[in-house]
Amino acid sequence: MVKKYKANELTKYLNDYFGFDSFRMGQLEIIEDVLRGENVLGILPTGSGKSICYQLPALLLEGTTIVVSPLIALMIDQVKQLKAKQIKRVVALNSFITPNERTKIYQQLNTYKLIYVSPELLQQEDFLFYLKQLSVRLFVIDEAHCISQWGHEFRPDYMKLKHMIKLLNNPPVLALSATATPYVQTDIIESLGLTDIIKHIYPMDKENIIFSVEKFRHRDEKASYIIDVLKRFDVPTLIYFSSRIEAEQMAQTIKNRLPSISVAFYHGGMEHIDRITIQQQFMNDQLQVICCTSAFGMGIDKSNIRLIIHYHLPNQLESYVQEAGRAGRDGKQSVSVVLYTREDEYLPKHFMNHELPTEMDIRFVFYMLFKLYEQNQALPTQSEKAAQLFQLNEVQWRFLYAQLEKHDIIKGNTITYEKWHWKRVYTIIKQTTAQRLRIKEEKLQQMLTWIHQNKCLREALYKPFQSKYTKPKKDCCSRCGFSIDHWDVSPYESYQSSEKTWQQVLKDKFLIGDENETK
Repeated sequence: MVKKYKANELTKYLNDYFGFDSFRMGQLEIIEDVLRGENVLGILPTGSGKSICYQLPALLLEGTTIVVSPLIALMIDQVKQLKAKQIKRVVALNSFITPNERTKIYQQLNTYKLIYVSPELLQQEDFLFYLKQLSVRLFVIDEAHCISQWGHEFRPDYMKLKHMIKLLNNPPVLALSATATPYVQTDIIESLGLTDIIKHIYPMDKENIIFSVEKFRHRDEKASYIIDVLKRFDVPTLIYFSSRIEAEQMAQTIKNRLPSISVAFYHGGMEHIDRITIQQQFMNDQLQVICCTSAFGMGIDKSNIRLIIHYHLPNQLESYVQEAGRAGRDGKQSVSVVLYTREDEYLPKHFMNHELPTEMDIRFVFYMLFKLYEQNQALPTQSEKAAQLFQLNEVQWRFLYAQLEKHDIIKGNTITYEKWHWKRVYTIIKQTTAQRLRIKEEKLQQMLTWIHQNKCLREALYKPFQSKYTKPKKDCCSRCGFSIDHWDVSPYESYQSSEKTWQQVLKDKFLIGDENETK
């Protein structure tokens, strides 16, 4: 029987567990439906406290809550925060855990109220063996736009979650995202196979963020602009790049030109341990500026980021809204600036063409699959080796693998062959690839239109997501008269160098000594 909670009871539990006196927009409504056993889709703005929407129900429900999360750093950070609040029956399963530690966690899996797991690990047989023995009362999909093939961070492994939910006897599902257009929302629901679902869609505009577009003739002018801005505004800053090399170069330029500013670069090509160290240093105010790619930021709970600069043109509005929304989580005025030159338009087009296979690539993959089938050989188990075999990059191979698996040509690393079926699937994959490329091109054009239009940037930015937006009384955007030269921001003065060594930071981050502790 489902226990019913009154709003004042839930507010008391919120205070008891998390120390908050009241719920933020949308949290209470989503939690009430979750506790009633409903399937829920929640779209809330970045920084609105989506995690409370499943953390509180997990503590009140009988049984276990599973949270599928796309980033290791996000999982580890949330586990650390919960344990700091004396909520001990929580664990994050990720690649940092040794085989011995993993076995120990599996054996006591039923003692945890909240289990964070990546979509990749969720499909492993040894984990599923233990998971199916649990009473899973809530299945949460964080960053749910990753499940939509039209979402800006599509991940093929998310497509298998529908099957996982069935394996767990169809527990109630909570899908959460900060950036999902109405089209993507529909795709999320259909991809999960949820016919009966309650939608909570909230405005994602944040009136405390000022939007600005700065145009330059040459890319070199951007570096001068950034140095000038950082000289004048001593605030926590993220600078986003599409290129790893340019992120590293700009970090070095800042170090050379402004030695008093603590700066680091961050991208997906770095070791996991280095990335987590830098993330924690930024969270602890040991670093002021991060030059990063889109690999940084998802789930970062830092309230006082004041300035976000996009050195390169974002390839679509969805990713820009999410990255810009990381500023000003505390509600104080913050600025998001896009730096633009004409030559920037070629970079996202270059990346689009390298994310998807060409028709020739698809033909070659089918040719190689047939050769492997004839020779009774299996696919390489490692994604990197498989990509090399088919002469693709890993992003292209993951996309094709998901399509081939979806259409039953590949099962695990085994190849199945029926001539008529292969012909049909070959045509389907060609059409799907062309459709994805067309959508990406349309999204880039939408971004360019936003850059060049002369109307209010805020209105044009949020229009694809919602019918209304909140316009601040002053300092709206650069189209409405804002100039960063007149930005009135008090200097950020709480930058105290921590006494902790980097080893201590990592020890705190990975919760050494209490990873398996239960309450």
